Amino acid sequence: MIATLNTLGRPLLRLGLIPQIVLGIVAGILLATFAPATAQSVSLLGELFVSALKAVAPVLVFVLVAAAIANHRQGQPTHIRSVLVLYLAGTLVAALVAVVASFVFPTTLTLDAPAASGTPPGGVTEILRNLLLNAVANPVEALLDANFIAILAWAVGLGMLLRRAADTTRTALKDLSDAVSGIVQLVIRLAPLGIFGLVANTLADSGLSALLEYGRLLLVIVGCMLFVALVTNPLIVFAKTRQNPYPLVFTCLRGSAITAFFTRSSAANIPVNMDLCKRLKLHADTYSISIPLGATINMCGAAVTITVTTLAAAHTLGVQVDFITALLLCIVSALAACGVSGVAGGSLLLIPMAASLFGISADVAMQVVAIGFVISVVQDSTETALNSSTDVLFTAAACRADGKTDTA
Repeated sequence: MIATLNTLGRPLLRLGLIPQIVLGIVAGILLATFAPATAQSVSLLGELFVSALKAVAPVLVFVLVAAAIANHRQGQPTHIRSVLVLYLAGTLVAALVAVVASFVFPTTLTLDAPAASGTPPGGVTEILRNLLLNAVANPVEALLDANFIAILAWAVGLGMLLRRAADTTRTALKDLSDAVSGIVQLVIRLAPLGIFGLVANTLADSGLSALLEYGRLLLVIVGCMLFVALVTNPLIVFAKTRQNPYPLVFTCLRGSAITAFFTRSSAANIPVNMDLCKRLKLHADTYSISIPLGATINMCGAAVTITVTTLAAAHTLGVQVDFITALLLCIVSALAACGVSGVAGGSLLLIPMAASLFGISADVAMQVVAIGFVISVVQDSTETALNSSTDVLFTAAACRADGKTDTA
C-alpha cells in the first residue's frame, strides 16, 4: 500500500509548487461541491497552514531584518526609498481608480443589514498615532501579537547596533536567519494541502449564495482591483523600469497572490513573499525590510474597498459628491489604508471614518461594514491577494531599476 502511494505521489512531488496549489484548489472545489460534510472536516488542514504561517512570520521578520542590517556592507544597494515611493503611488492610484469606477458604475445598497461589531478609528490622526505607538511597543509583546511595525523598529535598531559587533556574532545571527528561513521553506511546501483545506471549508460553509444580493458592489470592487493589478500597477512598474512589466506582474500574481487569496492575511503571506523575492534574486537587504513593511502600509486593495463602499453609501443616501471631495477621499483612503492591520477584514472598520467625510452617521456606516463582511469571502480575499502581490512587485521594480542606475 505504501509503495503504491509512493508511486502515485512521486509525479505530484515533481510538479512545481504552483501546479500543486492549483490541484489543491480544484480538489477543494470538487470536495465542497460533492461532499460538503466531508469538506468541513478537512478545514483543520487550512487552519494548521495559516497558523503555521502566522507563527513563523514575526520571528522570520525580526531575525531576517536584524541579520540583513547587521551584515550590511557600506555601498550595498538598499532601494528602500524607491520602494516606499512606489507603495504610496500605487495606493493613491488605486483609490483614484475606485473613485472613477464608483462614478461610472454607481451602486445602491439595501441598508437593512445588522450592525457590525468592532470599533472604528476616529480619524486618520488616530490611525497615525496608533502606528507610532505600535512602533515603540514591547518587543516580546510585538512578537506575540504579530505587531510588525514594532518588530521592524526593534529589528532595525538591533541590526544597526550589531553592525559594530564581532564577526562571530554577526555570523551567528546570519546562521539563525538561515535556520528560520529553512523552517519557512518547510511550511510553504505544505501550501497545497493547506489551501485544499481552506477552499473546501470556505465553499462548504459559505457558498456563493450570500454574495448574489450584493453582486454589483462586489463586481465594482473586484473589477477595480483587477484593473489595478493588470493595468495601473504595470504602468507604474513600466514608468520605473522602462521594461515590459507583465512577466514580472504575472510572476508576482502566481507566486504571491494565490496563497494570499486563500490565507486572507498579508501578515501570514510574508514568508511566501520572502521566498518569492529570494527566487527573483532581489537584494536581501531590501526585501527583508520592504516586504514586512508592505504588509503594513502598502494597502492598495484596502484603498479600493474603503473608497468604493463609502461612495456606494453616499450614492444610496443621495449625497452629492463633487470630484474635489472625491479626491480628498482618495487621500484619506490611502492614508487610512496604511493603518490597516495585516489580518482578514482589516479594511472594513475604516469605512465609518471615510463615510464621516460626507456626513454619513456611524450607524449607517456600520451597516455598510456589515455588508462588507457578507461579501468578504471574495472581497477580502481579492484585496489581500492584490496587497500582498504588489509588495513583491514594487520591491522587484525598485531593485531592478535602481540597480541599473545607482547603488544608493
